[in-house]
Amino acid sequence: MGALQSLPGEPEYVDLAKKTGFSFEQIGILHKRFKQLSHNEDTLVREHFRKIPDLESNPIRSQIIEAFFDRRNFRQNGEGTVEAIGFEEFLVIMSHFRPPSLHVTEEQREAVRRDKLRFLFNMHDTDNDGTITLEEYRHVVEELLSLSEALEKDTAKSIADAAMLEVEPDEFYEGITFEHFLKLLNGFEIESRMNIRFLNMDTTTLCK
Repeated sequence: MGALQSLPGEPEYVDLAKKTGFSFEQIGILHKRFKQLSHNEDTLVREHFRKIPDLESNPIRSQIIEAFFDRRNFRQNGEGTVEAIGFEEFLVIMSHFRPPSLHVTEEQREAVRRDKLRFLFNMHDTDNDGTITLEEYRHVVEELLSLSEALEKDTAKSIADAAMLEVEPDEFYEGITFEHFLKLLNGFEIESRMNIRFLNMDTTTLCK
């Protein structure tokens, strides 16, 4: 995709704004961060992410990094991974962490929620076989819930386990599918919990 050459209001910014929901100003901010991470190159590679200090102690560091290079996350029916990404791919991935606008319909909000859950599912379905393990599911829920300072990790784990009681155990015999994942996380508020702070910015502010 290469570097972003157009100025705010020009066609490339318009297309990216429609595709991601970011405003021209937000796209400009993210483009500056992209250039900082890439050392002013036109693409980012995994090594650029590995050098981000805030990621070093993150327990799912490798999954977060791989998410930026997973074709499923920025191309419909995409498969496999890429070695480098341009700004458009970077922006599409960042949009998964952007809370929905306050001015959306219930249908649009549900579509955003589904996209976010698909992104989370793909992050843990590393072999792209359409399933994740019970342990991986628990980890997703614990990570989401433990972002709340009011919840201890053990409490988050208990909530994750309780949700599993709503589904027949036999359904998990060969792993948790995306449809299982949707059912298990029904009622979980994830829209404002998914955010990235390791890029020296808080994506919860990129929602207006």
